[in-house]
Amino acid sequence: MRRLLLALTVAAIGTGCAAMTVSSHIERNVNFTDYVTYDWGTPDNLPIGDPRLDNNPFFQDHLQGAIEKGLASRGYERAVNGGADLLIHYHASVNQKIEVDDVDHRYGYCYQNCEPHVFEYELGTLVVDVVDPRSGKVVWRGWSQDTMNGVIDDQDRLEKQVDEGVSRMMLMLPRGGAALR
Repeated sequence: MRRLLLALTVAAIGTGCAAMTVSSHIERNVNFTDYVTYDWGTPDNLPIGDPRLDNNPFFQDHLQGAIEKGLASRGYERAVNGGADLLIHYHASVNQKIEVDDVDHRYGYCYQNCEPHVFEYELGTLVVDVVDPRSGKVVWRGWSQDTMNGVIDDQDRLEKQVDEGVSRMMLMLPRGGAALR
């Protein structure tokens, strides 16, 4: 059964139908209601890995806007005069991936002509870090991954994918102190 599920997953990735995966990590013993304000931390100098996004200021603006909207929905306010309770960083990357669907005839599993298939695709990863500037610790990290085939060159699809990834990620962020007001 596992091999059948693996074969179906690989087939879905190859056809661009793989579901977006989203998850997060929360630092233990952190009371998020103590945090009210946020600001953007110093940006990384790391390239995204694809010049179509590295040179696309609309992507970065849209991504930051989506993150800010998500933070507001979870009860965080942008700091006006410095002194933010949290600093926000994001990292985005696009990598070329190759998956090989190797059929195991001993178990009776077969995909298409019972021949191994090679799938090439672009995998996009977005990571959002929420850092406590007093301790320097990442108190929450959310991440999203999805195939990017045909997405990067289509601004509307790119914006929808960013919005979906960020909004699903932000649902996992504990509510902040501004939500209690």
